[in-house]
Amino acid sequence: MSVANKIAEWLNKQVAEAKAKGLVFGLSGGIDSACVSRLSQLATQNSCLGVIMPCHSNPQDEKDALLVASHFKIKTIRVPLEEAYDTLKGTIQKPLLDTKQLQHSPADDTQSKVSSANIKPRLRMSTLYLIANRLNYLVAGTGNRSEIAIGYYTKYGDGGVDLLPIGQLVKREVQDLASELGVPSPIIEKAPSAGLWLGQTDEKEMGFTYEELEQFLNGEVKDISPEKIDRIKHLMAISAHKRSLPPMPPS
Repeated sequence: MSVANKIAEWLNKQVAEAKAKGLVFGLSGGIDSACVSRLSQLATQNSCLGVIMPCHSNPQDEKDALLVASHFKIKTIRVPLEEAYDTLKGTIQKPLLDTKQLQHSPADDTQSKVSSANIKPRLRMSTLYLIANRLNYLVAGTGNRSEIAIGYYTKYGDGGVDLLPIGQLVKREVQDLASELGVPSPIIEKAPSAGLWLGQTDEKEMGFTYEELEQFLNGEVKDISPEKIDRIKHLMAISAHKRSLPPMPPS
């Protein structure tokens, strides 16, 4: 049985066991969401919904999302989140600054950029769950093994899902799966990006390539520089909290 069929069969079983009616997912225009969208469609016989959620995003991402939807004939809805993002960010920012607990430093600009960007996937998560609850669907996430290993996702954002259909596949395996599923070539060839800000790419932000990360995860480190190995280990360590339930004191 092919990888695609195995995952689709597993998804179908998960939906049935949850007594749900289908699957909902964010359709971002990237290769991961394209694979999850097609797998969801195969698993549910079209009882699935792709949600396009632009939020000060690159317009090309929405075009790519529509290309995937059109190619596979997947039902979609569009929920623009720019106004909600601007309102929430503005509402929080003023009282936070008024506390005078934030002392400006060179690191503040980066921290502010990341914390603001993380609002976007959390708004998308809230949107997907509202839709899922209304339709009695499960939320299918788009995280893959490479990103999960180093915490390259937003806690309670794109990490806030019911199922991770491609969570056991490294990025190269996702690319192979995309070819198997017939994902359009422009999507497969597109540079991976979380779309958190314009010009952002995964590999630039991570500080190493997906190929190097896969080699590390497979124990093949001879061709990776010590600096990059340290970087990967550091990201794995500081993101451990994302891969476990919140800690509780002993009883």
